[in-house]
Amino acid sequence: MRRREFVIGGLTAAAYPHGSHAQQQPVIGFLHGGSQEAYADTVTLFRQALSETGYIEGKNITIDYRWANAKYDLLPALAADLVHRNVAVLVAITPVAALAAKRATTTIPIVFGVGSDPIRDKIVDSLSRPNGNITGETIFSNLLSAKRFELLHLLVPDAKLFSVLLNPKNANAEFERNEAQKAASNLGLQLIFVNATTEDEIDKAFSNLTQEHAEALIVAADTLFTDQRKQIAELALRNSIPTSFIFRAQAAAGGLMSYGASLDEAYRVLGNYVGRILKGERPANLPIQQPTKFEFVLNLKTARALRIEVPSSVQLLADEVIE
Repeated sequence: MRRREFVIGGLTAAAYPHGSHAQQQPVIGFLHGGSQEAYADTVTLFRQALSETGYIEGKNITIDYRWANAKYDLLPALAADLVHRNVAVLVAITPVAALAAKRATTTIPIVFGVGSDPIRDKIVDSLSRPNGNITGETIFSNLLSAKRFELLHLLVPDAKLFSVLLNPKNANAEFERNEAQKAASNLGLQLIFVNATTEDEIDKAFSNLTQEHAEALIVAADTLFTDQRKQIAELALRNSIPTSFIFRAQAAAGGLMSYGASLDEAYRVLGNYVGRILKGERPANLPIQQPTKFEFVLNLKTARALRIEVPSSVQLLADEVIE
């Protein structure tokens, strides 16, 4: 884990940084529910977006990172630690991280990135006017179940028993369960659920799937499943189970397909918002951003390994085909 300490001066508890009136090198607190290794590429995107606003790590800003490694109970203490260091802006990725940050401070500006509905999760009261010290974006990952079911069903039209992998410790697990049930019902599919909260439990979940003779798998939104994307993809291939993920990185790790918002776009928004706040804008005046670009990524190498014939019409739907 990479941690930097920097003494900040000239920022009172009730004030936001304002350009040249703030400390010479502000510190950004970066709080994430996942692991550094799994999200290295997205951190690079965040740094690039920050640089476009004039802030370059190691030159005129410091970024202090905290990673929960999918252990959500650690997030309140990690958020409190960053607040204690009086960071200039607190970036919180994943809903549980955003809530931990919100509970930790009412004064330090917070920029969040979540995959859920921030109003339903009680992170903000309004998308257009978030108010207070918090703003950010949602990529609505858990609102895309119907589309993921539809696309996976196109790839394996003869499959009748679908399964969903959930992390019951995720605050949105019950919502995702309900959305999956609706999607499966609309397609006339049978559905079973398996749970995992640790790497070992992912192995057990696949044992359950094979015992139940599941024919396809939808992997729900969760940092554990993003962290362990290679493990899930390898288990799915070993057990001949076609998989649908959310992010491109998961399809690139060997999943059959993914469908979700572009993380390139998402992290550009986060970096832009942090830069604007460091220059003096207030979070309350920055509306919650929503995705404008969604990506369907298809892994043909995995399809061939699973002996799935992908119709040309489905390939044409894909934004990216991994050979």
